[in-house]
Amino acid sequence: MNSAKKLEILGESAQYDRCNYSNFNVENFLSRKIPGIYHSTGPNGNCVPLLKVLMTNKCSNDCAYCMNHCKNSFNRAEFSPEELTSIFMDYYNMRYVEGLFLSSGIHRDADLSMEKMVDVARLLRMENEYKGYIHLKILPGTSYDLIKRAMSLADRVSINMEAATPDGFEKLSTTKNYQTDIIRRMKWIKRLSERNDKLAPSGQTTQFIVGACDETDQEILQRVLWLYNKLDIKRSYFSPFEPFKNTPLENQEEPHPKRTSRLYQADYLINSYGFDLKELVFDDKGDLGLDEDPKYCSAMAHRELFPVEINQAPYQELLRVPGIGEISARRIIRARKSGKSFKKCEELKNIGVVVKRAEPFIKLNKNYQATLEF
Repeated sequence: MNSAKKLEILGESAQYDRCNYSNFNVENFLSRKIPGIYHSTGPNGNCVPLLKVLMTNKCSNDCAYCMNHCKNSFNRAEFSPEELTSIFMDYYNMRYVEGLFLSSGIHRDADLSMEKMVDVARLLRMENEYKGYIHLKILPGTSYDLIKRAMSLADRVSINMEAATPDGFEKLSTTKNYQTDIIRRMKWIKRLSERNDKLAPSGQTTQFIVGACDETDQEILQRVLWLYNKLDIKRSYFSPFEPFKNTPLENQEEPHPKRTSRLYQADYLINSYGFDLKELVFDDKGDLGLDEDPKYCSAMAHRELFPVEINQAPYQELLRVPGIGEISARRIIRARKSGKSFKKCEELKNIGVVVKRAEPFIKLNKNYQATLEF
């Protein structure tokens, strides 16, 4: 099998590993009809083209949701480190890509598979003097020394948690252990980062498969909060379960299309806005509402906190107002420090506040702007 065919197969397989949510779509993997190119949006909003690919889709694991399930029958392919390095440098020199996101199936042994990924990073850094972005997926069960080597070469690393609970994880795989293969490796990554901040300086992330097992949104977000507080995870990604043919879960129903969006919104409230899990609203089953975003639901459930006075409220209170985000909250604070007093909603609109959302929850100079309708 030639390199172009391998890239077509392994680039398509890589789409199920998330490294960016807001700009995710299948078309990202076809740029100028060249396979494997994925456009990721960075923290500053810039679009960064990555070569996003698997080292191999050969895998010995039996993850019930995964298209690379060991018993699935389809085209399998594998790159050598030299082959993939050559492809990346061709793409990079032609300015098709600016970075690499590399993952892999586990063929026979985690360390053998991880070694090949690390070798790609080594060839890029040491022999090709590549200084750009590299994200390496840490495979479950990888040894401590090999994780350290990966972190010495990569800007960011990640290991997929997949499930929020040990029971949920056991339903997805019999060949991996939740505590030893996943959480222990995450702890190693944190320990190595604390000892040397030059190792994977952009930190570690993880991914959950939403809807593959019977876990609630509350359980998922409890785990997410634990990861942020205990293991210094930089970001969590949520991948909606898809039933693939010839996998044990091929007949299972997909989650509601809005479910992952609501999880991303709730995650952002926790990770960026400083919300506590108790502030979020869950139904009797432990799931977020699908009809409204979590921030609005939280405001409605805690109406005793509103309306807030725009000309006096501290930053954290402003963030809890629907329609006010981090940028507009900072602009309000900055304007107040310069002596400005907001008198009309139009002034708020001009600095980015979504006034129609915010009006029932705010006051301007002690004057109510709207009342809540039920």
